[in-house]
Amino acid sequence: MAVYDALFRHVATRVPAELTHRVGVTALRAATPVLPASSAEAAPIEAMGLRFANPLGVAAGYDKDAEGVRGLARLGFGAVEVGTVTARPQPGNPRPRLFRLPADRALVNRMGFNNAGADVVAARLATLREKGAGTVVGVNIGRSKTATDAVADYRYSARILGPHADYVVVNVSSPNTPGLRDLQGVDALEPLLAAVRAEVGATPLLVKITADLDDEGVDAVADLALAQGLDGIVATNTTVARTGLATPADVVAAAGSGGLSGAPLVGPARAVLARLRERVGDRLTLVSVGGIDTAGEARARLEAGATLVQAYTGFVYGGPAWPRRVLRELGA
Repeated sequence: MAVYDALFRHVATRVPAELTHRVGVTALRAATPVLPASSAEAAPIEAMGLRFANPLGVAAGYDKDAEGVRGLARLGFGAVEVGTVTARPQPGNPRPRLFRLPADRALVNRMGFNNAGADVVAARLATLREKGAGTVVGVNIGRSKTATDAVADYRYSARILGPHADYVVVNVSSPNTPGLRDLQGVDALEPLLAAVRAEVGATPLLVKITADLDDEGVDAVADLALAQGLDGIVATNTTVARTGLATPADVVAAAGSGGLSGAPLVGPARAVLARLRERVGDRLTLVSVGGIDTAGEARARLEAGATLVQAYTGFVYGGPAWPRRVLRELGA
């Protein structure tokens, strides 16, 4: 931990964040054959008809193109949610588009769903299934930036990717695709979810919502998820808020627009989880994400009603030993 912290502070922070991330994924993929398999350090979880080796998963955004799934499994994660994947390949927003706020253990990103597209990712997932992924694999799908028909666009991704996924998540909550968050409104979301459900069949289906929804919005999505027979809700995505940060205002301003992730999301993510739990009880699988960077925070979410938890920014700041450390402390 101390070695990784030193490397992060003195080396990684001198390199553009996106380049560091790219190098990390490439190194993980290369090291997979020699990484020891993770031992069970926390109790397995049964959810959505799936068996998770443990409740800790990698949130969407880390492995966008299903390149590092087996390596992430060997680090200890009980699930890897790949993506966000769009129907068409797209480069995402102009660089730089990923920024660190170390004083807040946070990231700001406006990646814009950069990914290789549904066809390429589906081929990789098919190969993973043949070889064995070593973990539960979810696929997070989003709208292509140039799509004029959102329903048709999501439907194509669901059709291509669904057969290779253990579960599918409909992402309507990223702040980095213009108009995407408008799809969280029930009138737009209802036909979208119905169309995706028609494509994925019995594959577990979830929807991912933002930390920026008000209580009424959270309730409306929860009620719709129940009415549509969804299997769960992933809460929450990044926030566009910038309140209460320790990072100097000029540094925050220099990072610009995009979604904020990491420790500042603890409060909003906990609040949305509590609202969802009150609304749906145990009728849906609730996956809590946002600001989870310690075993204590993971345990707090599970005790507050989450079935599973996910991390991305906590993993970035914690390093490759972080998953096993969290799981060991959870198991204790």
